[in-house]
Amino acid sequence: MIKPELEFVYEAGGDLEEPRQIGETYDGTRRIIPIIAGGYVKGPKISGKLMGNSADWQVTRHDGVTVADAIYAIETDDGEIIQIRNKGLRHGPPEVMQRLVMGEEVDPSEYYFRTVPEFIAADGPYDWLNKSIFICAGARYASSIKLWVWRVL
Repeated sequence: MIKPELEFVYEAGGDLEEPRQIGETYDGTRRIIPIIAGGYVKGPKISGKLMGNSADWQVTRHDGVTVADAIYAIETDDGEIIQIRNKGLRHGPPEVMQRLVMGEEVDPSEYYFRTVPEFIAADGPYDWLNKSIFICAGARYASSIKLWVWRVL
């Protein structure tokens, strides 16, 4: 048996605009959360900032699980642009999730927020991002988000 190891890649944080409600659909309640330009990316493997014109497209299913599908980009400190599609799940006890909706500060250990980021980087110093699997843990705040990304070795 081979047990994968994890290598920390970076922490990212950024501000979010107010959610734009699509509304109730056949598969749940849909909304779009725009990501504001200028957030940070810092870590031992990559550093830079989050670019604008990005968003997290979410659906909260009838079982209370929020499915996230965010598309955004990083501009690295050395000028490279890296596209990211980050898909995952967020859920927890109903009272905890309601506190998040109300904009309260909630300890991330009280809910599950995990994603699988996929990177698209040009040939060059960051093409290693195209060749691995990554996992991410997240924390959602009233008007911001924080993500921690690891490479699966």
